[in-house]
Amino acid sequence: MSNLDLNLLRVFDAILRERNVLRASEAIHLSPSAVSHALSRLRAFFNDELFVRTATGMEPTARALEMAPLVRDALVTIERAVGPKQFNPSSTDRHFCIAATDYMTAVVLPHFFRATTIAAPLASFTVLPASRIDLTTQIDVGRIEIALGSFSNVPPRLREQTLFEERDMLAIATNHPLAGSRIGMEQLAGLPLLVVSTGGSEDGLLSERGLTRRTEMFDRAALMGAFDTLGKRPNFRLVQPHSLAIPSLIAGTQTAAIVPASLARVFSEAGTAHAGELPWHAPARAVQMIWHERDDQDPGSVWLRTTLAEAARNVAPVSG
Repeated sequence: MSNLDLNLLRVFDAILRERNVLRASEAIHLSPSAVSHALSRLRAFFNDELFVRTATGMEPTARALEMAPLVRDALVTIERAVGPKQFNPSSTDRHFCIAATDYMTAVVLPHFFRATTIAAPLASFTVLPASRIDLTTQIDVGRIEIALGSFSNVPPRLREQTLFEERDMLAIATNHPLAGSRIGMEQLAGLPLLVVSTGGSEDGLLSERGLTRRTEMFDRAALMGAFDTLGKRPNFRLVQPHSLAIPSLIAGTQTAAIVPASLARVFSEAGTAHAGELPWHAPARAVQMIWHERDDQDPGSVWLRTTLAEAARNVAPVSG
């Protein structure tokens, strides 16, 4: 290990996060040829390819994924040893990466984006889909700083903060015959249903590296329990992964969509769908942000979390 140039670890970390030699070189202010040369040295030192070029980018090998969290932690430790980072939102040009579903992008990030446009005009942001299979891995290796969603069984290395409570509501087309009416259970049982699911398992949960997250944007247990009282099964006409496609999908149909209340309000305020209450009790569930413990004291990460939490306060509280 004494023969390993620590600057090579910065290159390794950058390629892992960016999955692209050019973007990695820009991130650490080196030329692409210097990054390629450093990668060759890393491969020779570890006797492993580390990254394999594919159509979608530089994919890490199993050895690289095993090394990644340790390398990231080591780099953070070195940075802290050198001295605390200075962070000024008004002048920072730092790039932040957030994972969020399209639903969270619609209800939280507009408030966040407006606030950061004023407070941090030079900062930039990437939003990656929180539905990706390797979400936890991307948090572990430092590519994603914060993920927004509904989580459980959060492992000790990750931190969590509840942003708001969410529940389910109905959304139907604005010209639906029942728009403006209180829809009863018998009526709903006669309608085709649309629900949002990004897949992963039959119970609507996906576990990866110790973290469990919700992959269905509705409470399946509450829905099935309500239909059981009638001795009927729900008619799931369409199960699909895109929350923001709902108004277009239900337009001109009799379909009722079951959606998070905060998103139903967005549709209603935009005039793209009619929002209504469910004919059963819709339990509240927590919507959280999670991050890696290594970022607890990082000034930029603290600012990011504070700003997201403030943006989430604009989401109307659940009622009903």
